[in-house]
Amino acid sequence: MHDEIGQSGAAREEPAPAGDVWLALTTAVLSMDRAGSWVQRGDCGAVVVFGGTVRDHAKGRPGVSELEYEAYAGQVEPRLAEVAAHARKQWAGIGKVVIWHRTGTLGVGECSVVVAVSAGHRGEAFDAARYCIDTVKKTVPIWKRERWQGGEDWGLDAQVVAEVGE
Repeated sequence: MHDEIGQSGAAREEPAPAGDVWLALTTAVLSMDRAGSWVQRGDCGAVVVFGGTVRDHAKGRPGVSELEYEAYAGQVEPRLAEVAAHARKQWAGIGKVVIWHRTGTLGVGECSVVVAVSAGHRGEAFDAARYCIDTVKKTVPIWKRERWQGGEDWGLDAQVVAEVGE
């Protein structure tokens, strides 16, 4: 049984924070529904939720069966906080922000990352959510190992970790 963020009946449900930003690096199953519900606010007319899921292929690697995510845990949450802070500076109409990422072994179809943003208007919510996921991919030290029909190795899309704001 997995610990979960946001699944009813879970072994252990992560408690929501009191503020307007919820960040997590976890082995828990991620709930896009809970992220979307948590970011809603009465003064925000838009909610955008992005969920990245494990797909069954990668470039030159058909039949992907699972991904294993590893992270430099001591650096992840501070960098996630920087991403959320930069987004809030760029789009003043942002209400709440969720950025969650899983570690461990995930099968095809499982959610590995969730970004949810509420804002006064849809443009801000879409732009801020895209900024958050794109910046997380560039700046947060999380790597994936792919297992496919022909073998296993680190993902081909790995890149040098940049600083937030670069």
